[in-house]
Amino acid sequence: RFISKIEEVLNDWKLIGISSGKPLEKGIFTTGTWEEKSDEISFADFKFSVTHHYLVQEPSDKDGKEELGEDALPLPMQDLLCMNNDFPPRAHCLVRWYVYGLREFVVIAPAANNDAVVSESKCNLLLSSVSIALGNTGCQVPLFVQIHHKWRRMYVGECQGPGVRTDFEMVHLRKVPSQYTHLSGLLDIFKTKIGCPLTPLPPVSMAIRLTFVLQDWQQYFWPQQPPDIDALVGGEVGGLEFGKLPFGACEDPISELHLATTWPHLAEGIIVDNDVYSDLDPLQAPQWSVRVRKADNPQCLLGDFLTEFFKLCRRKESTDEILGRSAFDEEGKEVADISHALSKLTEPAPVPIPKLSVTNMVHSAKKKIRKHRGVDESPLNNDVLNTILLFLFPDAADKLADVFESRASTSAGTNPPPENEDYNLFSQFKSAPSDSLTYKLALCLCMINFYHGGVKGVAHLWQEFVLEMRYRWENNYLIPGLANGSPDLRCCLLHQKLQMLNCCIERKKARDDGKRGSVSDRSPGGASGDGAKGGDHSGDNPEKEFGKSWESWSDSEEEFFECLSDTEDLKGNGQENGKKGAKESVNLKPEGRLHPHGKLMLLHPGEPLYVPITQEPAPMTEDLLEEQSEVLAKLGTSAEGAHLRARMQSACLLSDMESFKAANPGCCLEDFVRWYSPRDYIEEEVVDEKGNKVIRGELSARMKIPSNMWVEAWETAKPVPARRQKRLFDDTREAEKVLHYLAVQKPADLARHLLPCIIHAAVLKVKEEEALEDISSVKKIIKQIVSHSSKVLRFPSPEDKKLEEIIAQIMSVEAIIARARSLKAKFGVEKCENEEEKEDLQRFVNSLLEQPEVSVVGAGRGPAGSIIHKLFVNAQRVPAVPPLEEELRRSGSQEERRQGVQSEFPPPTGREVILRTSVPRPAPYSKALPQRMYSVLTREDFRLAGAFSADTTFF
Repeated sequence: RFISKIEEVLNDWKLIGISSGKPLEKGIFTTGTWEEKSDEISFADFKFSVTHHYLVQEPSDKDGKEELGEDALPLPMQDLLCMNNDFPPRAHCLVRWYVYGLREFVVIAPAANNDAVVSESKCNLLLSSVSIALGNTGCQVPLFVQIHHKWRRMYVGECQGPGVRTDFEMVHLRKVPSQYTHLSGLLDIFKTKIGCPLTPLPPVSMAIRLTFVLQDWQQYFWPQQPPDIDALVGGEVGGLEFGKLPFGACEDPISELHLATTWPHLAEGIIVDNDVYSDLDPLQAPQWSVRVRKADNPQCLLGDFLTEFFKLCRRKESTDEILGRSAFDEEGKEVADISHALSKLTEPAPVPIPKLSVTNMVHSAKKKIRKHRGVDESPLNNDVLNTILLFLFPDAADKLADVFESRASTSAGTNPPPENEDYNLFSQFKSAPSDSLTYKLALCLCMINFYHGGVKGVAHLWQEFVLEMRYRWENNYLIPGLANGSPDLRCCLLHQKLQMLNCCIERKKARDDGKRGSVSDRSPGGASGDGAKGGDHSGDNPEKEFGKSWESWSDSEEEFFECLSDTEDLKGNGQENGKKGAKESVNLKPEGRLHPHGKLMLLHPGEPLYVPITQEPAPMTEDLLEEQSEVLAKLGTSAEGAHLRARMQSACLLSDMESFKAANPGCCLEDFVRWYSPRDYIEEEVVDEKGNKVIRGELSARMKIPSNMWVEAWETAKPVPARRQKRLFDDTREAEKVLHYLAVQKPADLARHLLPCIIHAAVLKVKEEEALEDISSVKKIIKQIVSHSSKVLRFPSPEDKKLEEIIAQIMSVEAIIARARSLKAKFGVEKCENEEEKEDLQRFVNSLLEQPEVSVVGAGRGPAGSIIHKLFVNAQRVPAVPPLEEELRRSGSQEERRQGVQSEFPPPTGREVILRTSVPRPAPYSKALPQRMYSVLTREDFRLAGAFSADTTFF
């Protein structure tokens, strides 16, 4: 049953019949793609997995197949003598270690990891089953069976062809018998194993490779010094400027250099290598190739910064808990008196609620910090804090208010941003522009989290930042480093909130400046300008009203719109107008005009139509827009809901109508529609009674629907100029909302908001560093990081796993660049004066990074070869070893005694030898068939892998 199952699998995979193919090209095992397919079969209840490994090749020409005679050797046997791929750097262990030169083979191994075929009888049973299956199917692909424990990687197998068979055998020892550590001993084994009946034995061809490992780079120091954490000199922390992420590895990212010296084609007898003497001098080897071993996860600064900052996202504490401001708990424990508990609850809370007086709140916050920690115990010392605050708010350096304001306004983003690809990354990552306050804040928090007090430092800086925001709002100072205008929805929410606060400050500042101007020059013409105002409210003094409303806003939450007296007046004014009819409304003095429209005239009075000064619509941040759309959606589709929705959406329209009425006394709805929505006013040519063509206009169908929103709004609108309307955008309330939002952010929320900025900064840093090295593979990875990040970061709360992937990609790029720098320094690329040599070395270093193994041009005599030679020579000049160890070493290894002559190189860590010949077996008259033996010898491992072919025609 087992045999028939094997045959079934071979049939399914079409591995039956003659195999054909081109001779193998050089290096194909490394450059070609290997594929595999698997299946499961069982012997009684013991499960085996069957795997077919094959090198993907272009189909060969048909003619080649026909030329093959019936008795042609199977392809695997022909491959045994092919020398193009003797020591492939990367391939399956059967191809690489026990190099049979196979391009395809099938392996049968126990399915479970801990199962093993150990007993000899079981091994023989398996082998005979395989042999019968191969014979029955005519399959010419070699079949291997894995025996012994998996870690030993022991295989036996066979390959059958017409009248020929090759047996694959293996020896695996821990301790090497001394007679097999050199070439002459291995030749003896090979010849004995072949047991060739011919007396002068055909010549054996040999390929030898010795591998040397360089581990300690004497006289060579890793250039990256870990930053000095305590240094703080003129805006630098730990030798790092604020606003710049650190970069580079803290340890050497290259741990070992492996040099393989190869003699690819030696005839027997040319070279002497026995237990006394060896001709194998690495410097004379015709081929050198090098590979580097990378340190596992070297510690890199940028990666550390990112991972530490990412860990913040998982913290649960609030700022208050971290800074020890939970005064309620601690004092409650000391005094178990209910009256104290109640008075505690009535004290101002540390969260800024608009009704609290601000100064009181700030003082109470500072008192609590001092109470719970000594004054000097704050996580950030004053020097660091002041340096950071100056970096974030450069305008604060000037104490004079006027200079302050001019600086603030210029730094608030009047110059247009640069239009390059890197600058616009923020819109892909939903972070913030790289010259903005948010971006700088992210970098500062990242640095503080790493160097200055971790999460406590972050909480402390954030608290200071929020206090600074409130100070600026109260004193009308614009926040620097933010673009003007309404919040940019391409940026992260925190950036939008800061922009929103800036909008509020701007509006408040403009209003306050306007107040100062209007109070001083207003009294002479005030009464006449405002129509009936003097008669109605003679008791109210406008100056007092202004003064009161703008100094006491924090105590009264109702006074959200401008000067109450004016608006009350106008309400009266409007009602009177309604009674007196339209004639008298023409006598109203026009107010709030921006400029004449130019083309349009009012329909009835025939006067020019003036464009009014209107209120700007309220700026919105992302979360407010979502909130608004949710509210509108919840109103449902009922008539009442629809009406309410329309009213909510028409606040801006009503304001514009009032401004229009004030600027154009005597106007009608048609005038407004012609200016505001020209498509809703339809004009057509008609012929009047006298036969003249005249243009007559009317409102569109949607404007004529009964109880239309526009008509309703027009009827309720009073002629009020924008400056005296209720504000569409209540900056006081919005600013307080933003300040409250900022104050309740936990460090974890903060880290989540700012992580896109940090990833953005890391990508820019990596790009900048790569530009210095110019490594093509890194360019590709950076492109992948950018596209991956822009997909992940656009969502409001990306998954942690995806964020970790992005950070891991950035870390891998950093490690590659650090390796490139390490190799550059080791091979002295920069010091090289000859331009050509410098380019060659640069190319060599780049290929070392990207390829598993790189051949050295000119072997030991080329520019790279001589540098490698020097590195080995320097490593050999180690301080003298204590005598006892020296003795032990001498007695321990013959290898080292023989190598003693060439003290420039250490004893080889690996010796690989391939022996090949073609002889008739088992009888002198048999067909001459390929025989091959491979041996690998390392410090703790000795393997022999042989492929011995025999003619089965008469045997």
